[in-house]
Amino acid sequence: MIKLYLSCFLVLATTINATAQSQKTEKIDTTHLKTAIVRGYLSEQPVLSVPASVSVLGAAQLKLQPDNSFVTALNTVPGIRAEERSPGSYRLSIRGSLLRSPFGVRDVKIYFDEIPLTDAGGNTYLNAIDIGSIGSIEILKGPDGSLFGANSGGVVLLSSINRYNDGSYLTAGVNTGSYGLFHEKVTLQQRSGANLFNISQSFQTYHGYRQHSDTHRNYIQLADKWNYSGKNELKVLGLYSNLAYQTPGGLNLAQFTANPTLARQPTATLPGAIQQQIGITTKMYLGGLTNEYHLSDRIRNVLSVFGSHVDFANPFITNYEQRKENTYGLRTYFELAGNHQENLDWKADLGIEWQQTNSLISNYGNKKGVKDTTQTSDNIHTNQHFIFGRYSADLFKRLHAEAALSLNWYDYDFKNIYPLNQSGFTNRNFTSQLMPRLALSYQLTNNFIWRASVSRGYSTPTTAEVRPTDNIVNTSLQAQTGWNYETGFRLRNQDETLLLDASVFYYRISNAIVRRLNADETEHYINAGGTNQPGFELSFTDWIIRQNSTHFIRGLQFNESYTYSGFTFRDYTVTSTSYSGNRLTGVPRHVFVSSLQLKFPADLSLFAQHNYTSKIPLNDANTIYAGHYNLLQARVSWQPTIGHKTRLEIFAAADNILNQKYSLGNDLNAVGNRYYNASPLRNYNVGMNVRL
Repeated sequence: MIKLYLSCFLVLATTINATAQSQKTEKIDTTHLKTAIVRGYLSEQPVLSVPASVSVLGAAQLKLQPDNSFVTALNTVPGIRAEERSPGSYRLSIRGSLLRSPFGVRDVKIYFDEIPLTDAGGNTYLNAIDIGSIGSIEILKGPDGSLFGANSGGVVLLSSINRYNDGSYLTAGVNTGSYGLFHEKVTLQQRSGANLFNISQSFQTYHGYRQHSDTHRNYIQLADKWNYSGKNELKVLGLYSNLAYQTPGGLNLAQFTANPTLARQPTATLPGAIQQQIGITTKMYLGGLTNEYHLSDRIRNVLSVFGSHVDFANPFITNYEQRKENTYGLRTYFELAGNHQENLDWKADLGIEWQQTNSLISNYGNKKGVKDTTQTSDNIHTNQHFIFGRYSADLFKRLHAEAALSLNWYDYDFKNIYPLNQSGFTNRNFTSQLMPRLALSYQLTNNFIWRASVSRGYSTPTTAEVRPTDNIVNTSLQAQTGWNYETGFRLRNQDETLLLDASVFYYRISNAIVRRLNADETEHYINAGGTNQPGFELSFTDWIIRQNSTHFIRGLQFNESYTYSGFTFRDYTVTSTSYSGNRLTGVPRHVFVSSLQLKFPADLSLFAQHNYTSKIPLNDANTIYAGHYNLLQARVSWQPTIGHKTRLEIFAAADNILNQKYSLGNDLNAVGNRYYNASPLRNYNVGMNVRL
């Protein structure tokens, strides 16, 4: 513990020293970083002045990370925990636990450009997306329902086009590696006058480290942006994803220790993963139109209409679930900008978002991966909509203030098709909820900004929680709510080659939704007390050696992120057993992610990254823990320029260099103590990319 805090102190000391040195230098290096821009709060603004905990992963940062999964890139952001229990099976948490997510993404709102990727039922198929086709990722941490509706975790914004590159180009890449990894991708972007067209295609397959963990994904994404008049712009977005992956299932400690490559083993009463051919297939179609229209120099409107269709199938140990989900909706807002004055600049926004998801969910017997007799079938129609407003103002060029509020409605209708054959729907309506947010940032100096905010979180139960695998529609499940209090600061040097971002927060959740497992391994969800979630996050980056063209080391960048999560249960009792005061299940107390990027002559570069994650409680009683682990990865690349514009990259990378035996995604509160999903030992990949 002392070593961890000493490391934080050293980072802070280094930062202060580097800042002091940079302030003595009058000449600004022309190779300074691009100012990170945040678009999540409806209009663009520099991340430095945003009065919220925001992280931006741009094209340069994403390029350094493996492009076969979102997990490694997302885990570089403090406060984020991305997991992959088996290849293709994502879980994502922002400042919270994964108790609600046996698999998938819940309690986090995700948008694909202006289009919600999260459906009205609260489910998000993030694993359908190929990260290699994403231009940037913006993460808004903490509850932000004032602009984005019901969520208590945070918001993730995916951009399909790199905002810093609007020219024509063609890129292609391929990589292959250990355990049967193969990934190819092609992107064409064509600029023709006022029109910008971008299309990406990729295919990925991976046989996996463990038995029964094959993964395949075909992916096509297109975006077309047409500037049809002045600042007025129409954008078309569409994607198709066909994902199929096997799920090897959890192991107990003895099996994990003896042979972590095994799939879940059969017992005296239940078959194993291989016998039942358990896995998941997801076919997803998503499309939408976004129009930005400027009615005048001060008034603009953004309107998005969208829809999606998902075919989902999950043969499991005890049954075979099939879902057909159709979502459609719209999001629009008007923005009024004030007349710019020397000491006052303001904007006001007013908008609405509406979504409807209609789900047909059926369960069958599973006969070795084939549907058997029907067990039950239900129709669920989920409606979620909210109106939102926001006022922001810059006062005296130093104080930035924001006030935002949304009014949220949520309800669902359901009827049983089999075996009851009900003729009408039953409605479950939730009381409308206000979600406010107040935030301030103050520029103490040109390079030091303090911020503070308070916001309310409100997260309705998802369709998968209302109608879980026990096949019972749970109308008693309530939404969870909470208040988040936060303060922090950002510090930079003159040329923005150094940036320190730190925040401390306290999030108090009531009516927490938690997952419980029945003896037959089907699941249900309950509201069980609440959680206390104090935390600290730090992010630091510095070009210790500025980028240059004369020295042997052409550039040296150091990055550090640290997450402290002191999360505990409060008033949490299950079947007369109290877990109050216990650590929140699935959440490590400390996470450090450190990296170095070195650039050399002859277009050579080296990137190395280390992730330390402390031990993780695997059950609510805190009697079982996953051990801490140290992950080390490295990537060497050669990037020569051929001719005037052709850029070639050849790279080799290694992951888990220390050969750690660990589980990047545990089954929490698992029946039969099957907690562990072993991740690959040391593995390698090589590849090349070309840009024309």
